[in-house]
Amino acid sequence: MVSDSLGETAEFVARAAASQFDSGQVEIRRVPYVSDIRHLEEVVEEASGSNAVIAYTLILPEFKARMQELSQQCQVPAVDILGPMVEAIAHVSRVNPRLEVGLLRKLDEQYFRKVEAVEFAVKYDDGKDPRGLLNADIVLIGVSRTSKTPVSMYLAHKRIKVANVPLVPEVAPPDELFKLPVRKVVGLTIDAGQLNSIRQERLKTLGLSASADYASKQRILLELDYAHGIMQRIGCPIIDVTNRAVEETASKVLEIYQKGERYGR
Repeated sequence: MVSDSLGETAEFVARAAASQFDSGQVEIRRVPYVSDIRHLEEVVEEASGSNAVIAYTLILPEFKARMQELSQQCQVPAVDILGPMVEAIAHVSRVNPRLEVGLLRKLDEQYFRKVEAVEFAVKYDDGKDPRGLLNADIVLIGVSRTSKTPVSMYLAHKRIKVANVPLVPEVAPPDELFKLPVRKVVGLTIDAGQLNSIRQERLKTLGLSASADYASKQRILLELDYAHGIMQRIGCPIIDVTNRAVEETASKVLEIYQKGERYGR
């Protein structure tokens, strides 16, 4: 299996093909990260002295051409695993392939980073475990119903690890929150009137009285004032989420974070 990347694709196809034969054990040797034409020559020369078939996933045209030339010269069967499919897609789509090495691996890495970020957001949502704050890329703070969880999940799908902490006057914020670089913490606030409406609707969906203290204007003003004090103590930027869509808030959070990364704040 010869590849300019890991060689997993060639190995998978070879094993699938070999499973159709009962003539004995097939030994598969993977030769990954081929980045030199001379390496190809060594591999083909070695294969020519044995009962071998070469399967290759080489993207760069000069490497493919040399592999075809060498295999013919040494009379070693060689199968281009990716070439015919890439050419067929290029023909149908009328788009030239990018011809970049390791793109599938990069896509896989991005996928797994996204999964990891989503799992992180779920695990450290709503201040469940303050120990995770130190491992977060971003920590969102604010009173209840300021879109902390939706924004966390939206950013997680962009492979950003986000934790969030609710600010409640009766519960002291975790010590870890004050150990973070300011660039990692973003405060979310909201207009008291809109928060009152949101909380009343929330209580209705839970089958509770809309007159509960949770949705009272006095309680909301107390919470917002307390949260603002914590945010000032930390010195973090504050975003007003009043009438903002989740995507808009997330974009603003990401902008603040990236600016902090850039200038080391």
